[in-house]
Amino acid sequence: MISCRNITKNFGDLKVLKGIDLSISQGEIVSIVGPSGAGKTTLLQILGTLDKPDSGDVLYGEIHAGKLKDKELAAFRNKNIGFVFQFHQLLPEFTALENVMIPALIGNAKQPEAGKRAKDILDFLGLSDRTDHKPAALSGGEKQRVAVARALVNKPSVIFADEPSGSLDSRNKDELHRLFFDLRQQFNQTFVIVTHDENLARLTDRTIHMKDGIIEDVKH
Repeated sequence: MISCRNITKNFGDLKVLKGIDLSISQGEIVSIVGPSGAGKTTLLQILGTLDKPDSGDVLYGEIHAGKLKDKELAAFRNKNIGFVFQFHQLLPEFTALENVMIPALIGNAKQPEAGKRAKDILDFLGLSDRTDHKPAALSGGEKQRVAVARALVNKPSVIFADEPSGSLDSRNKDELHRLFFDLRQQFNQTFVIVTHDENLARLTDRTIHMKDGIIEDVKH
């Protein structure tokens, strides 16, 4: 479904990625692990089309992400890719429902349709009684589930998650990790997860070990 070929990325004189080859299949849950500075988040951002490599290709099926113009790429990302970040990135002035609706509205869904999709996902994630609450009134686990709902609202082909459980306590971590696998079972959802959480990494289908800008090892 997703493949990258010979991805390199430099920041000034610092070589962050040194030739990455990787393929990810539909419905696969993949973790990317390694020490700080290994290039994990940079790779995630390039795979998610938030950043561009200095060389190499990122393909979604037959689509070369690097050949899309900016507007085409933004539309492609909105439709096909969801993101979950460590600190939720919810907009504080909007309710949970409104936060989840935003990607659908950006994708030109009508407000009633966006609202229905957002409500259905929040219901599925057990947040039906929190839809009108703003982020300040939600627990850490609830905020992260809202962030997952937002990532899912456009039914993307893949969700990229960067340390998604890094700010959660043990109980909420376990709940979030179980949720990823429930979503895979329910929707055949694909996840690519950068994590330092060894328990999560052990659960995933493959663990990509990175070090110094290269893939050092892959464990199934």
